Amino acid sequence: MNNIFDTHAHYDDEAFNDDRDALLERLFSEGVCGIVNQGTTTETSKFSVRLAEKYPGIYAAVGIHPECADENSMSELSVIRELCKNKKVVAVGEIGLDYYYDVPKDIQKEIFAAQLELANELSLPVTIHDREAHGDILDFIKKYRPKGIVHCFSGSREMAKEVIKLGMYIGMGGVVTFKNSRKAVEVIEEIPMESLVLETDCPYLAPVPYRGKRNDSGLISHTAQRIAEIKGLSAQEVLDITAANAARVYNIN
Repeated sequence: MNNIFDTHAHYDDEAFNDDRDALLERLFSEGVCGIVNQGTTTETSKFSVRLAEKYPGIYAAVGIHPECADENSMSELSVIRELCKNKKVVAVGEIGLDYYYDVPKDIQKEIFAAQLELANELSLPVTIHDREAHGDILDFIKKYRPKGIVHCFSGSREMAKEVIKLGMYIGMGGVVTFKNSRKAVEVIEEIPMESLVLETDCPYLAPVPYRGKRNDSGLISHTAQRIAEIKGLSAQEVLDITAANAARVYNIN
């Protein structure tokens, strides 16, 4: 398969320290056409930019993840703003809300709002992280009207329709291949292919039959195959459509 576009990866993760360059070179020779590496802190955002400068097919998103937010995060926004000047930066991300972790909600909301404002100011899309915060995420999207992706989508089909109506894309990864993926399957059934992008969130969430192992962009082919079964398409058609969607949302020519 070819035309594999991974809209959400974390190749800065230490899980790739031993073979990062060899793996990426192999992936680009085996059908991967694009990867957006997502920042979660100022340091991983800088790493994402360096990685994007090294590989033509890699792009960077820069931002502060809600799990990493603290009382110092607002002062770090100047670093994120400066990184956005790089031509390989295509989004502000990974940003959002995560109510699973005990980071105070007021801190999360403050840094999320500030980064949504930054993205709108710079006319950049966003990559939104939503964990156990569906209602508040929707409220923020309605208020700020960003462009971009709600990644690793875990909401209902009704929420998915609302997100799409607000002009955003749904990001889906290996979870859709899991046996307990009823909600993800329902969302795929409901939404048009034109609103879907594929991702890994690697090194996490590897699809079946690799669940529990290190994920990488090449394994998106298994996710595409499952979505193809749901939508009555070929896996290659799914890859072609979602790659075009990814290029559109990230303004990659």
